[in-house]
Amino acid sequence: MNFNLSLKHLPAALVVVCLSAAGAWAQTTAAPTAAPVPGKIVVIDVQGAIAATAEGKEAAAELQSQFASKQNELQDLQKKIEDIQTRLTNGAATLSDEAKSSLQRQGELYSHELQRGQDDFQEQVTAARQDVVDRIGRKMMDVVDRYARENGVAIVLDSSVQGGSLLYRAAPTDITADIVRLYDQAYPIKPAAATAPEHPATHAPAAAKPATPPQK
Repeated sequence: MNFNLSLKHLPAALVVVCLSAAGAWAQTTAAPTAAPVPGKIVVIDVQGAIAATAEGKEAAAELQSQFASKQNELQDLQKKIEDIQTRLTNGAATLSDEAKSSLQRQGELYSHELQRGQDDFQEQVTAARQDVVDRIGRKMMDVVDRYARENGVAIVLDSSVQGGSLLYRAAPTDITADIVRLYDQAYPIKPAAATAPEHPATHAPAAAKPATPPQK
């Protein structure tokens, strides 16, 4: 099972239209008749960017670990089915009709169990992956928006959309690497808790408060 984070249902990732910084200033400071300042058109592979972030890589590894046990169960079922098929083939001339029928029934049970397990497994993986994509994607759109406003970008096109109409992109217009770098800066992965030092620094005990004289 491939746990790469795909961008199937991420809203607003198809085409992101952002006001350029110059255009935003023009709206607030220029006269009403001033012509809008044109901005750049850039391209980003949103699907690749999500998978390339440190958070995306960590999430993919977590999904792999989370579903490893179920995946192994399905593989074991598949091996049992293949073993039964091999036994039926090799014993076509030697097995009794009763033995063949028994193996066939067992194979059918395993096949039905495998199909149900695969459907359930795929549903769970898709839901878990989509949760990750939605979480990272929402934050990435904020990063893209900020990048566009700070760099005079008017339109950001997503090159990872299937069936899109993007036919050509010049290398300087692709901001995928920039967005991944900015995302990792904005949303760094929290390091594991540091272990306590073997010889922690000792602090001098606080000075004792003077005793209060007894009242007469």
